[in-house]
Amino acid sequence: MENNNVFNYHYSASRNSEIEKIRKKYIPKEVDKLEELKELDRRIQTAGLIPSLTVGIVGCLIFGIGMCFGLDVFAGRDWLTVLFCILGIGIMLPAYPVFRHISRKTKATLVPRILQLSDDIMNQR
Repeated sequence: MENNNVFNYHYSASRNSEIEKIRKKYIPKEVDKLEELKELDRRIQTAGLIPSLTVGIVGCLIFGIGMCFGLDVFAGRDWLTVLFCILGIGIMLPAYPVFRHISRKTKATLVPRILQLSDDIMNQR
């Protein structure tokens, strides 16, 4: 009599880990309250950073052009030196107020959600 009952099993750790990585992409993520709280806190801390940096850098570049006129790099004209330096300083000055304004505005909109999340997390424990 002939025995045809053969069991074949192929296991590959690398293949299974690749399958798990692909599977994780398509499983809906659970929203963790602590992670959401951290994300909201990070958003408040960095709100207004890009606009204020942009204003400051543009002002600094214009001020640098004025310095170049002052150093006779562009066939110096004294009135252009003064004009560009004053213009650059005038543009740089509102950089911090822009940061503060945007940060306060963002904070005012996100504080209720942060307080709600922190209360929910503290009450769970």
